[in-house]
Amino acid sequence: MATVLSRALKLPGKKSPDLGEYDPLTQADSDESEDDLVLNIQKNGGVKNGKSPPEEIQDADSDVEVGMTKQHTSESAPEGYPAETAGSLEQKAAPSLMPYLRTAIFLLTVVISMILVLVCAFLIPCPPRDLHNTWNRNLGQGAGGVLSPLELCDVNSDGLPDILIVFTALMNASVMGVSRPSVTVVALSGMNGSTLWSIQLPEETQSVQCNGLSLGAAAGPVCLVTGTSKFLSLLSASTGKTIWTLNSIHLSSGFLAAPAATLPDVDGDGIRDIVVMALKEKQPDLFFILVSGKNGTALGGPVKYSTNGEGKVIGPQVHITSRGAIYILFGFGNVQAVALRDIFTQARNRDNFPAMLQQEEPEWEKRRSVNLSELIDIYSGGVDFLQTVKTPDTNCSNLLITTKESLILLRGQDLERRWTLELQNISSQPVPGYFGGDQILDFMLQAQTGERNKKQPGPRPERPGLHHLYLLHPVFPTVLLDLTNATDKVIASAVGINDLQKDAFHITVTTTATSENQPGFLSVSKLGLKWAMMSQGRMVWLKDSSSPKISRGEVRRFLARMKFADFPQKVR
Repeated sequence: MATVLSRALKLPGKKSPDLGEYDPLTQADSDESEDDLVLNIQKNGGVKNGKSPPEEIQDADSDVEVGMTKQHTSESAPEGYPAETAGSLEQKAAPSLMPYLRTAIFLLTVVISMILVLVCAFLIPCPPRDLHNTWNRNLGQGAGGVLSPLELCDVNSDGLPDILIVFTALMNASVMGVSRPSVTVVALSGMNGSTLWSIQLPEETQSVQCNGLSLGAAAGPVCLVTGTSKFLSLLSASTGKTIWTLNSIHLSSGFLAAPAATLPDVDGDGIRDIVVMALKEKQPDLFFILVSGKNGTALGGPVKYSTNGEGKVIGPQVHITSRGAIYILFGFGNVQAVALRDIFTQARNRDNFPAMLQQEEPEWEKRRSVNLSELIDIYSGGVDFLQTVKTPDTNCSNLLITTKESLILLRGQDLERRWTLELQNISSQPVPGYFGGDQILDFMLQAQTGERNKKQPGPRPERPGLHHLYLLHPVFPTVLLDLTNATDKVIASAVGINDLQKDAFHITVTTTATSENQPGFLSVSKLGLKWAMMSQGRMVWLKDSSSPKISRGEVRRFLARMKFADFPQKVR
């Protein structure tokens, strides 16, 4: 009881071992004693940062008296505090090694983690990145230039389109000092221009098509190569290895007139099939051959037709109407059509055919009765280009026909004209795009006007000039953005989309000017459009306008917000 009362009645002033009265006159002495008390408590580890450990809260006064006992040895221990208790309190106040051990383990863990991070950063290489998306690759001497349009396809599955180019290269023969031309297909990485694979072909090519035909997800992407004579083969886009080749016996009496076209699956094996158009070598007739897309075998014999047109080769193109009827469009300076059902029936020499070929289009069939043949006349006279344009909200396409003097759009359902544009000296294939604000598909084309149409008498030697790459946007119709230029001759080009970065890129194939007896060197270059627009684009005014000139800063702010994506309306 005396101990409890002593703890309860302790005051800041001078206190005696026994219970007594508080004396204010002894306050100064008490302050000195309290200073000594604080020092001794901190030495004994009883209080840290003004707080006692949880296990020693009840013995706070005992610690105070222990400290006073050490400083004032002449004073005796208070009542109720035996010597054994004071000794045990000193043992509790002894510092522990556990906090130091935990701190050491923590620091060791941090050091080990930092070492592992640094090791991984130096040993594991970062993925290759071309910050500007530009590169240039030399392909060596090309004896015949580029033989077919460039094809863009992601062959190494890195998310970026790669470039497939076909050219005639000079290869070293066995005889010393003699070089022979060799048709070569090269796949270049879209990331840095490195060679992914390269193969030789037996003849020159008309086209390399890597879109529209697939042997299944497990087989990977494939490319269909059409030669200029009798070569038709399917290649693996990833490795360049041959999957199948059409037997040339099917083309023994003719040669391939145009690139092959992809059909729906007509033989029921789950793989899309192919149709090729060939010409007779001695007679002005053509014939179609149906080819299995799975193994390259002919689906029946050739189907022959007589032609009555002269001019540029058109097609073959596959057109599917809204009713599901399938027609093959083709021609020579004109446009004709034949039902795929008729080709299949004659090739297999039987009247039954798959359910997908049973549909007919009445408006198309009406035109068949005019000439009482299997051919349907679509358009005649001076056709240079034929494109199928998908119409919005329907499963049918319209037909866009380009001649030297006009542009005609035919409704794909009934072949009626929707509109006609009369324009002289059209020199390019129309390019689709949304150039107005009505969200309706428009077309841009190139036509020569003025004095530039006049031909100069006699041959004129070819002189290297400066070739520019311009960007024109409908928001600024009076401003051209000069992206880059080249002094070498440009022989092929293509534009692709980088979906990962929402950017576009331009591929250019050039050849250097050399002497008359030596072929030039082929070079392939890539230019990222966003980088070119923001870093080296130069504004060129097309004409004087009454409207105020647009500042470069306004154009740059607009271009910085641009994003490129695949064109939703496919035009072929």
